[in-house]
Amino acid sequence: MGEVCRFAPSTTGPAHLGTLAAALLCWLDARKRGARLLLRLEDLDPDRCKPAFARSIVDDLAWLGLDWDEVVEQHALGAQHEAAMDRLEALGALYPCTMTREELRAIGRRTPDGGHAYDNRGRGRPLPPGGWRACKEPVRVTLPDRHFEPVDEGGLDLSGDPAASFGDPIVRRRDGSIAYQLAVVVDDAAAGVNRVVRGRDIAPSTATQAALMELLGLSVPVYRHHALLLEEHGGKLAKTHGAARAAALADDPRRFCGALAFGLGIVDRAEPLSPADLVSEFDWARVTRGDRVVRWEKGTPILAPVAGSTLGG
Repeated sequence: MGEVCRFAPSTTGPAHLGTLAAALLCWLDARKRGARLLLRLEDLDPDRCKPAFARSIVDDLAWLGLDWDEVVEQHALGAQHEAAMDRLEALGALYPCTMTREELRAIGRRTPDGGHAYDNRGRGRPLPPGGWRACKEPVRVTLPDRHFEPVDEGGLDLSGDPAASFGDPIVRRRDGSIAYQLAVVVDDAAAGVNRVVRGRDIAPSTATQAALMELLGLSVPVYRHHALLLEEHGGKLAKTHGAARAAALADDPRRFCGALAFGLGIVDRAEPLSPADLVSEFDWARVTRGDRVVRWEKGTPILAPVAGSTLGG
């Protein structure tokens, strides 16, 4: 089987500059390698995901000049999510969790990504009659208690013991929706995705996803994590936010793409270019390994290095 890649933005808001940069890098990687490329709109959160946001993201990516071999809406993949839950239940790996957010915070242990670690105290608690479908509480999955070492192509350390450092993850939320960690693993496998290009903010989740893949008997993809676009916000760096349309889409897409490619290190100078113009010379060795702070000049992004922020390897 050939290579299959995907870009999978969450539809919890309009595209921002970070979305466009991540999409461009994923698209260039796939097109340079001749891989099949999917756009998967991740829309399982019933409270935050909106169809209008999904349409906006699709439109903004097309405006930039990106195309896809297939577009998938994640909410339509419910049957495969349920099948995975059934498999985990058959393994005896699922259990209900009664812990509140306040109780989780009270444990007082932080995860590698800054969240609150769960101490796995509910392991062994039985599901109600009717199984996970009848459970009115969040459902967690018991992870293997061992170290996992998924490999990042760019040298970023993805290894870890997720059961210890994060705790068993929730796989079905209280509102009945399937949680990200399980959905991403199941959907990638079902689509034949064997190469994943994504931002380094997702890197800490990789060991947890590898553990879920082991439980479900799935193959681990090749990973490539890239640097992030950030902005200064009251002296503190945060992920770039705000709608792409507000800051960028009034501008010329070729000039915008050229400026973005220059800021990411893909090309040596900022000039009007389309994504297709960048494919033949695209090389990860040229792409910035450090995060970039963004400022805007007349609708064009200017990306400046962040001191001390470099991907490992």
